Formats: sequence, structure tokens, C-alpha cells
Amino acid sequence: MASGLQQLCVFLLFVVGEVLSFPVNQGAKPAVSCGYESCHATKPDMLNVHLVPHTHDDVGWLKTVDQYYYGDRNDIQHAGVQYILDSVVDQLIKNPDRRFIYVETAFFYRWWKQQSSATQQTVKQLVDEGRLEFVNGGWCMSDEATTHYSAVIDQMTIGLRFLNETFGPCGRPRVAWHIDPFGHAREHASMFAQMGYDGLFFGRLDYQDRAHRMREKEQELLWRASDSLTPPMADLFTGILPNGYNPPEGFCWDQFCDDPPIRDDPDLEDYNVDDVVKRFLAIAKNQATVYKTNHIIMTMGSDFQYENANLWYKNLDKLIHYVNALQAKGSKVNVLYSTPSCYLQELHRANLTWALKTDDFFPYADDAHDFWTGYFTSRPALKRYERISNGNLQICNQLEVLGGPVSRKGPFGEGDSQTMKKAMAVAQHHDAVSGTEKQHVANDYARKLAEGWQHCQVVVSNSLAGLSSSSAERIYCDNLNVSVCPLTESSKKFSVNVYNPLAQPVNWAVRLPVNGTAYSVSDAKGRSVDCQVVPVSRATQNVRRNRGFAVNELVFQVQAPPLGYTIYFVSLRQDGPPPASTQPRPPTVIKNKFLQVTFDPDTGLLSSLSNLETKQTIKLTQNFYWYNASDGKNMDSSQPSGAYIFRPNSSTPFGISRTAKTETVQTSVVQEVRQWFAPWVSQVVRLYTDSRTLELEWTVGPVPIDDHLGKEVITRLDTSIKTSEIFYTDSNGREVLQRRKDFRPTWQLKQSEPIAGNYYPINSRAFIKDDEDQLTVVTDRSQGGASIQNGSLEIMLHRRLLYDDFRGVGEPLNEISSIFPEGLVVRGRLLLSLDRPPTAADTHRPLAQQVVLQPLLTFTDGELNSNTRLEFSGLQAALPPAVHLLTLTQWDKDKVLLRLEHQFQSWESKRNSKPVTVNLQKLFSTLDVLGASELNLSANQWKDEMSRFDWTPQTDEKPLLKTFEDHSDWEVTLRPMEIRTFLLRVRLR
Repeated sequence: MASGLQQLCVFLLFVVGEVLSFPVNQGAKPAVSCGYESCHATKPDMLNVHLVPHTHDDVGWLKTVDQYYYGDRNDIQHAGVQYILDSVVDQLIKNPDRRFIYVETAFFYRWWKQQSSATQQTVKQLVDEGRLEFVNGGWCMSDEATTHYSAVIDQMTIGLRFLNETFGPCGRPRVAWHIDPFGHAREHASMFAQMGYDGLFFGRLDYQDRAHRMREKEQELLWRASDSLTPPMADLFTGILPNGYNPPEGFCWDQFCDDPPIRDDPDLEDYNVDDVVKRFLAIAKNQATVYKTNHIIMTMGSDFQYENANLWYKNLDKLIHYVNALQAKGSKVNVLYSTPSCYLQELHRANLTWALKTDDFFPYADDAHDFWTGYFTSRPALKRYERISNGNLQICNQLEVLGGPVSRKGPFGEGDSQTMKKAMAVAQHHDAVSGTEKQHVANDYARKLAEGWQHCQVVVSNSLAGLSSSSAERIYCDNLNVSVCPLTESSKKFSVNVYNPLAQPVNWAVRLPVNGTAYSVSDAKGRSVDCQVVPVSRATQNVRRNRGFAVNELVFQVQAPPLGYTIYFVSLRQDGPPPASTQPRPPTVIKNKFLQVTFDPDTGLLSSLSNLETKQTIKLTQNFYWYNASDGKNMDSSQPSGAYIFRPNSSTPFGISRTAKTETVQTSVVQEVRQWFAPWVSQVVRLYTDSRTLELEWTVGPVPIDDHLGKEVITRLDTSIKTSEIFYTDSNGREVLQRRKDFRPTWQLKQSEPIAGNYYPINSRAFIKDDEDQLTVVTDRSQGGASIQNGSLEIMLHRRLLYDDFRGVGEPLNEISSIFPEGLVVRGRLLLSLDRPPTAADTHRPLAQQVVLQPLLTFTDGELNSNTRLEFSGLQAALPPAVHLLTLTQWDKDKVLLRLEHQFQSWESKRNSKPVTVNLQKLFSTLDVLGASELNLSANQWKDEMSRFDWTPQTDEKPLLKTFEDHSDWEVTLRPMEIRTFLLRVRLR
């Protein structure tokens, strides 16, 4: 069956100025009964047990994605996804009653491409009949703690688009299925609701929370996942599965299970039907006591199961037959093959009220001393590389659109964005960016991202060549964070192209490794730009090893137009002033027109921070510490720290040094205080002339392990702000949630780990505040953080551990590399802003987006042609500060996908928490918008055709229905926290 998007391409005729829409009833279609219509009948007077055959196929974990698909390296783990799909399809054909759900589109896509047309037709029939059902449907099952919302939306879009175009409406999942992530984010629930899902099921829940919900029969609930979007826009029915995602004990029939099969021939030895039925009925009735309806769900499968599907289905067929046979003798239990959507439909039909939840499910613990909060920081270098790759992908997508067809096939060859899209999608998996994979798998994720960027560099080069009318060779320098760029280190004259992927102009500090002592810099209009040469720090020389030879850095500020580029020209001077020198003693103060930073002259540490515009000053001390990791050898528990688990062996961290050795660089462009705390910990406190934020560039590693104990390295900011044991974190980079020490909003917490049990994920920012002051910290990657003491905020930077934590990965988190064989060195940035609470979001919201989508610098050697276009913006005008251009990507030949986002919550800004209207036809400078139609968030349904189940919460609140009053077909209004998705038909000007 053709999908809506396929029909769009085939049948739809665009007329200039028209709004495009899906065609209706394009001829006769074969009768199908997928989705809710394909569900087996249930019995209203009985306990209905929904058996859900499934496999959980990690898109990389102990083996790489490729190894899992092919069934390679079975010495590590026996798993071969291609054989699972082969076997399941074969078994579904044999019995029309059987059902199966599949989740990970990354694997299914590979398998599908290798099938014959006959097999593909068979699978389409199975999908059309609802016998094979897709749930979730993203490229992977993403992590929820360490992912950024933009990357999650992208990976869901790529998976759901494939299903939509391959199977049509029957391939569209109705249910989100996040059975394995280690805690659950509110923003994920909000996204799923906006993608049109009717419900979400997950498996992992804090052990205390589960016990409470079992007592109260609240394992099925309504999750209100936004405090800005009017209900039910972000409401999502959520079900907690009874056995994680495994079968009930004693009922596993995979080839590696030890449970006995059903032996139902009474003439043979060990006939066991009566025993199996008795045990099953007992389990079903016991499970029913902790759920609200006469329907319960049982997951029949687990990790990489169904490679021999005959084992499972033969026993499930028998189980259903023999349990249901007892109905003739008065049994009130009815067993059936089912799917999560069929189960959800029965819960909806029950028409009950459901407990309401408005917070999230972090942190997650599966026992008293086993908090899964370490992975918030695990593999910090991979987390940073994933975040950089996300920004590079967005730039690649944008320039593919703005540059037109020449971007894909142009002067620098043939490029593509698809390789990078798939690599980034895989990286969102809950054992990828989370840092919970084996080392060789982490290396493979990074390799895929690097390969994707190589493909995208061709797109970027072609596009910029076309837009600038210059085909000069373009150089990329991916190691600027450690002052490595061969071109700038050796060239006497070069140009810098600064591409800004944001829809607002941006000011950005550029630091280039050079060997000269004086340079001149001019902008696209020929104006001289203030620049300074500063010496490369000893810390940078140590961390780059033999990858570069620059002795200095050229520092200057650039201003880039929205969704566009500008070019700066750099020339070596023979008669310039000498470079800035370092002073061995710290200043008591560094300041610009916005901020003032003071240091303690005795310790070399920060002592206060002042906002000169608002006349605020707070005491601020910042230092580095570590927690010794538990080795599991103590009286309370044998649980050690590992890739997943954070378990310090003391509640008091060890200070690395009470003082910092310092040196200072002061210029007209930047002021730096370079601090050394230990041979393996250093930092630069940096203040640029025109910046409202203070930069802390930290370098940590190799973390010493000569004491044979792993270390969890943190930085802690201690302030005079009166926080009342409360701090705030973002959720996947979007809405902000309040966190309170030793407290959970929905149950009475018995705290057993006072440090690890108070850690939360920070994706892009966290802050502490009182009535007068708010200190916000913007991070450059996902990290774990906490506020253990009043006025304090700590962020975990690096982890090096010597023991496995017994959660399956089977190796300690002890990262080394060819460059750092003695232990990984990691560098990152924290950006600090001090504001009044009512206006703080006006600073930290845009700042966080600038860090996620930082400008891309490319370089050309020598002179540029005189006809080179030196400046370009893809927008007719900058978008208002409240509006973020989230997505601009090529959809097909003449269509692009556009997402516009209101990036403020409804309560956080007097200036920016207001509706904003944007005219789509007046948006782009190089594109004529000929047609537009609105889609749901994941771009697999038209917005006006999306319908979802209505659920009733246990509350008297009657939310107002949200209405949209756009001024015209082209003007669209965005309310706070709203993302609107459009498919545009465009013509390149």
C-alpha cells in the first residue's frame, strides 16, 4: 500500500501559492485490518492476558551494529538480527493467530534491502494484517538521559519515514516502546505525544517507585509532559511493564533459555501441561492484583531472542490452547496473542481515570545502593563528539537545501547527508551516547560519525562554493579545541569562512593556532578587526601531543549573519606588536563591560562574580574534586561503580588541591587566568571583551589510578545563593525541571545513597537561584550533576573506573587510546551567567543553542577571487529571539522539511514567553515557498489527520483546548514550547 508521503509525491499537483495536502481515496485499495482493527477479540468477563512476542535488539552494545546484524563475534554474545527476522517471518506465515512486534528500524532497514521481492510482498501482507506490527519505529530506541531533543527527533523521523514509505499507514506505530532505557525523561514523553503516539510502555523503574505504584495500582498513568503546552498536547498514557521486558519466570522458550518446554503428549515421559498451566494461572492472577483492569500484558521475549522463532511459537501456541481450554471448566482467564497497541486499546476502552504525573523518572535505581547515575557522564569524549556531530549534521542539512542540487554533486565531488543522518541516529541508542557500551563499540560509533562527517564535508564545500562563487579548496580543522590546524599554523595569508546555523546573528570568539607573532584581520566589508596573539598554554601543548606545532593562538571576535556565512581575512604582519605574554601572578580582578570576576590572591581560585549591568554580586568559589569509586568490598553492598552505576565510597569528595598555580594573559580581546590544580587537572578562566558569560575551559586526565581505586572527577561551584536544597536541570535540552535534595515528587523516598541518589542528567544547562540571583551553567555535552549543599552546584566531568558494575557490559570504564595510552584526557567548557531570575532565560536559552549549534569554521589558503561573495544569509531577516529554526533538511527533489520552535517556556521570560508569528513565504532569501502543509512532530502524519486516544486523569482540572489562529495560510503562530513541522515545496531562486 502506498503511504501518504508516497501518494503525495505521485498524485499531488502543486500550484504556486497553494497549500499542499494528502490526497483522499486515491482509487481502490486492498482491504487491510492492521493496527487496532487487527486485534484479537477479548472476553469482558475474564482476565485477559495479552502475550506480546518481541525481541530487544540493541543497536550496538557488547558488539557493534554490524556484528549484531550479521551474527558476528558470537564469542562475545550470541546474537544475529538477520536470523531473527528470517525466523519470525517464517513462523508468522504458519499461523495467522500469531503476532510479533519489531522496534529497531536501523536493523529492519538493513534486512529489508536484502530480501527478494517475494519476501517483501509477504512481509507487507503480514504488516497489512497486523500480524507483524512496528512499535516505536525510530532508527533506534534512544537513551533518554544523555540525548538532545533535536537528535532524538531526527532519529525518530528517519526511522518512521522509512516505515511510512515502505508500508503506508499500517507501518505507522501507535505505541512508543522504551523498555530498556535507564530512567525516563519528561521531554521524551512530550515528544512522543506530539508525534502522535497513543501511549508509551517502558520496563525500568526505580525499585521504590515500583513498590509504591504496585501498592496503589498506579503502574499505568497519564504523564503530563509539559508545563507550557496546553493539555492534552503533551499528555501521554504510560504503562510500566510487569517484568521489565522479560517473560514471567519459568516461561522463557528461546534457544538459550533453561525453562522446560511444554511436554503435552501423555504417552511420553515428563508430561507437564498441568504444571505449566497451574504456574501460569498463578502468575497471571498475582499480576492482576497490581493493575487496574481485567487486562494484563506479558512480554514474551528478551535480548536478541527469536533467532529460532519456532521454539517460542510452538510453546506459546500450546500455552494459549491449554490455558483457554480450562474455560470450559469455569476458568476466568483468557490468553491471547497480542501487541502493545491492542493492549492499550483495551485500557482505553475501560474508560477509567488514571493517576497523573508531571515530573520525570530520574534517577533510576534497581536496589538500595545501585543508582544508574554514572552513565550521565560516562565516556565524556564520546558525548562531546556526538554533540559536535549533531551540530555538523544540522549545518550539512541546511547547506544542502540552501545550496541546491550543486551541494550534492558539485566541484568537490558527490556528497550526501544520509550517511551522517544514519550515524547520528545510531548514536542516540541507549548504549551509545549513554557511554554504556564496550570500548570497541564506542570506537565504532565514533568511526561512523567521522565517516558521516567526511560525506557531509563534500556537501558543505559544494554548497559554500556555489553560494560564494568560489571553488577554492576548503580546509576543515576538527581539532581546534587543542590548537591544531595545519593551514593556519603555516600559512601567511588565509581566509576564514564562518557559517552560523542559527536563525539569529551570532557573536563568536575564534581561536586559531598560529606561529607568527602579529596578524591583521579584516571582515567581509574590509574593516579592521581587533585581534590578539596569545601563547598556547602548557596544558594545550600537553594534550595535543604531537598533533600540532603552533606556539601561539590568534584570537578575535566574529559576527555571523543568521543561517549564513561571512568571511574574515587573516594576514601575517612583519611589523606588528609582540604577542601577549603570560604573567605568573593572578590578577585580583578581570572584567569587561558586563561582568567582573575576582580571584583570591592567596589561593588563585575564583572568589566572586558580578553582573555589572544588573549590579549583582555573588560569592563564587570553584574547584575540582573526586569521589573514590566503590570497589564493592564493603558491608552495605557489593555493588561497585561502573559504566552505569555511580557509587562513591564516601559522601565527602577529595579535594585535588586547595590552591591553583596560575598565570594570566590580558589583552583587548580576551582575559585569561590559567590555573593548574594537579598534573592531570587544569583550567582556563576566560572572559572575552563582548561576552556576558564567563568561560571555564577544563582539562582532566589521565586520571591517576595508582591507588587502585577508580575516580569520579567533579567540579563544584559554591556560592552565596540561598537555594533551599533545590536546583534546576533541563530535560533533553528543552524544558526545565526542579530537583530537590533527597526528594521525589510522587513517593516517599528512603535515601540510601546521599550522593549518587541526588544526581540528575544535565543535557545543556543547570542553574541554582534564590529571589535575587540565578547562576546558570551551560554545558557543552550531557553530564551528571547535583546540588548536595545549599548554594552549591557540582557537575561530574570524567570517570575512570577499575571494576565492572555487573550490568552486562563486562568491562571496567577505563578508557585509553593510541594518543593517550596512559588514560584518556578530556577537555570541555562550562559557560556561567549571572542574572536576575525573571530575565535569566533570556540569556541561557539562546546561549545553550549557540553551544549546541556553534558556527562552523572552514579555511582557504591565500587570496580569494575578486568575484567571491563574502557574506550570505539564507533568511530574509533574522527570526525573533524566541524562535529557533530547529530543522531545515531536504526531503526530496523539490521539498524541504522545516521545523520552527518556540524555545521559551510559558513562565520564564516576560519578554520572550509570548506567541510569535512567522511568515513562511518571507522566511528564506534563496527559496521561493510554493506550497506548505503541516505535519506532526515526526513528519509521518499530516497534523490535521493526527488523532490520539483521549485519557482522563484523576484530577478536577479541565484543560482548555488549544486553538491555532494563524493570520493567513503563510503566517504561523508559535506558542511557548511549541514545535511546528512543515513540508514545503520550494523553488531555488
